[in-house]
Amino acid sequence: MSRLFSIFVAFVASFLLIGSAHAEVKVLTSIKPLQLIAAAVQDGVAIPEVLLPPGASPHNYALRPSDVRKVQSVDLLYWIGPDMEGFLPRVLNGRTLPSVAVQDLPGLTLRRFAEDSHSHAEEADEHDHDHRPGSLDAHLWLSPVNARVIAAKMAADLSAADPANAARYQSNLKAFDERLDALDLRLKARLAGIAGKPYFVFHEAFDYFEDAYGLKHTGVFSVAAEVQPGAQHVATMRTRLQEVGKTCVFSEPPLRPRLAETLVAGLPVKLAELDALGGYTPATAQGYEQVLEKLGNDLAGCLESL
Repeated sequence: MSRLFSIFVAFVASFLLIGSAHAEVKVLTSIKPLQLIAAAVQDGVAIPEVLLPPGASPHNYALRPSDVRKVQSVDLLYWIGPDMEGFLPRVLNGRTLPSVAVQDLPGLTLRRFAEDSHSHAEEADEHDHDHRPGSLDAHLWLSPVNARVIAAKMAADLSAADPANAARYQSNLKAFDERLDALDLRLKARLAGIAGKPYFVFHEAFDYFEDAYGLKHTGVFSVAAEVQPGAQHVATMRTRLQEVGKTCVFSEPPLRPRLAETLVAGLPVKLAELDALGGYTPATAQGYEQVLEKLGNDLAGCLESL
């Protein structure tokens, strides 16, 4: 009887051990682009979660109690870093499980604001006030080269945490790299015709993407959402648009700055949107490529229509 009981105990223990070895690794990312990269790596195994809802700003998001509990409990957490999600460091101080600030990963290509000279002179008050000169440009996910580095780190972490699916993670990483190769060729072909065409942005978020594809915005119309700029500031911005002529001015969803219509009234200027975060993109294996492809199509589509 005791031998049968011992066999039963051993069987239960081995079953529990196997079950724990195959337990799903819970992954949480701060923002949608990181979720999409993780989704490519976890394809067929699990779906990563994302902290920020669509339309929320990673610069000043207010965590809910349920968010804090999620941050503390997930197995792996990925965020850009304190230069992007300033609300996270305090909460992460109490976290005991692995957290990865991807801005610190070796192999990334990083940019800093205003460290290079612009091809067109800008007035001092045209700079994006959210981004101090010399500070890190944390919109690093818009570089396909950086996305590869991030995906490789995620695949390595997941393979270590979930050895049973390690081959799948590495296979997914290889497929992601191959899709980015194809995407790169499509974007280069799509954007070649607009190189050198002038355009303006309300938020200096696209430098990594521009650098990858030989583009450069002409100026930044920095407008705080809660502050209506003075008449002199608006006049200066309109003068810049008049000097350029036909052009596009891009804002980011979900909100267009209140003065946008006034700014372009009577000018041969089109208002359009560029979505750096892809907030509503489904978390599928191809989601990251969809964000970049839409960005390229929206940029080219407006400029080609002038």
